[in-house]
Amino acid sequence: MNTTLGKTGLEVSRIAYGTWELSGHWGTFDEDEAINAIRHSRNLGVNVFDTAHAYGWGAAERVLGRALRDDLKRRRDEVVIVTKGGMGIDDDGRPFPDSGRAMLRAGIENSLTSLGVDHIDVYLVHVPDPDFPYDEVAGFLQEFVEAGVIRHVGVSNYDTEQMTAFAAGRPVEVLQAPYNLLWRESQDTVLPFAREKGIGVLTYAPLANGLLSGALTGEETFAGDWRAFSGNFRGERYEKTLKTASRLATFAAGELNVTLPQLAVAWTLANGAVDCAIVGTRQAGHIEQAVRAADLRLGATELAQIDHLIND
Repeated sequence: MNTTLGKTGLEVSRIAYGTWELSGHWGTFDEDEAINAIRHSRNLGVNVFDTAHAYGWGAAERVLGRALRDDLKRRRDEVVIVTKGGMGIDDDGRPFPDSGRAMLRAGIENSLTSLGVDHIDVYLVHVPDPDFPYDEVAGFLQEFVEAGVIRHVGVSNYDTEQMTAFAAGRPVEVLQAPYNLLWRESQDTVLPFAREKGIGVLTYAPLANGLLSGALTGEETFAGDWRAFSGNFRGERYEKTLKTASRLATFAAGELNVTLPQLAVAWTLANGAVDCAIVGTRQAGHIEQAVRAADLRLGATELAQIDHLIND
């Protein structure tokens, strides 16, 4: 099932393929396996692909471009490429926000080259940068729209006040925000705002970076993986979250005959403000589960039961 992404006019699949896991920040991976997964997602009807220049400073974009080369050459209008910019990297290799015109220009040029395309369908400012007025940043991006190298403009990780300020320069067409069963801050703030304004919404981390994957046991070391440094993946908080995930997995299997990841994705898509859920993976089987989850409808009774399990 497809939907229209806000007011952009873009017809998009409810599942978007996310490529952060192809950045090198999640440890090593088999590039050919990842490419096969991306191509398999196309066969399943996925037409939205989310990436960013900061995902390995072009690494993820290059893998995505290689995987979609035939589509990008022969059926460009059938795929929607979403990428993000406005990030720099310091001498110690640490990223920082930079929404200046020069950085945005460099980011767009790098993304076009890495992806091997002549335009980007949706370009997002990766994170808010308080050093530049948001309406001024919007004006910078409008210049690239007028130049024809980006089609639609949006933001990622912005709050409602930041989006309002941005919109004084040009409309926010798309929002990317975190949202899942465990992390619901967007539910009461940016998602209602986006729905009211007709902003297209892609939510990321529907599986909470793996906490809702059903694959974690608590014994992981996350070698070479950013999660090794996250408080969500160690100690008492991690143990408590895995217990919650276990309860949800039992409910998913027993009441709905689905997996925990499918339940998590379906729950995210049940919010009327959400157009697409971004599912990051390097395996074809995972994207198959996600695509099936897009057809799962959760009623009021199931949603209430899920809330009870979360709050138990």
